[in-house]
Amino acid sequence: MQDKPLILITNDDGITAPGIRTLIKIMNQIGEVVVVAPDSSQSGKGHAITIDNVLTCNPITIDDGPQLEYACSGTPADCVKMALNEILNRKPDLCVSGINHGANSSINVIYSGTMGAAIEAGIEGVPAIGFSLLDFKWDADFRYSEEYVKKISLQALQNGIPEGVVLNVNIPNLKTEEIKGVKICRQANGRWKENFDKRKSPFGKKYYWLAGDFIINDKGQDTDLYALEKGYVSVVPVQFDMTAHHMIEKLNLWEL
Repeated sequence: MQDKPLILITNDDGITAPGIRTLIKIMNQIGEVVVVAPDSSQSGKGHAITIDNVLTCNPITIDDGPQLEYACSGTPADCVKMALNEILNRKPDLCVSGINHGANSSINVIYSGTMGAAIEAGIEGVPAIGFSLLDFKWDADFRYSEEYVKKISLQALQNGIPEGVVLNVNIPNLKTEEIKGVKICRQANGRWKENFDKRKSPFGKKYYWLAGDFIINDKGQDTDLYALEKGYVSVVPVQFDMTAHHMIEKLNLWEL
């Protein structure tokens, strides 16, 4: 390991988003930073990868700083693949994704491009964390998240993250003095009940705008949603082995 840890940064809101600019500033205090992030918004892309088009990935300078930056035409997961296979000359000591504009708690972890990138890094054996702030506004104030992003990242570097696990960190939209601390949680049981706003174009063609309501099916006090509601930063260890191990014994009883 070098004197400074090598830190890979990515996101799903795009390389110019205020959230990732804040994350870059924080990580420059910790280690050597390389940024590979989408050149435009890739929110909600989950773990999608590009297989039906070419990818571009070009150096870019956005603001002052020692970091190296690359803007990629692909998804967040593409960005991590590109970084690990084409840009970096050694495996990073940490991959951080975000800071996302908006929550990625509960079932949102499945849809999140922020977490898709972190999971891709984890699959490749890189300790990884996805950070999200509970404010969807483009001009969200990320200052109050900085202390917790830095603290959790340093702890991850010091203690390590087990293989097969990444961390999903959500930060309430509160001032630093209003945040009560950090809670280690499980993912809350919730889901989206979708509906589609049906409209007509000026040419008479139907089109749809996805909308919906979030339904919480979980009253537990050990969940990320509960922690966030009470003013805590939530940290959920996420595993990407999706095997339902408890079902294997039951399936073996089927007459297959």
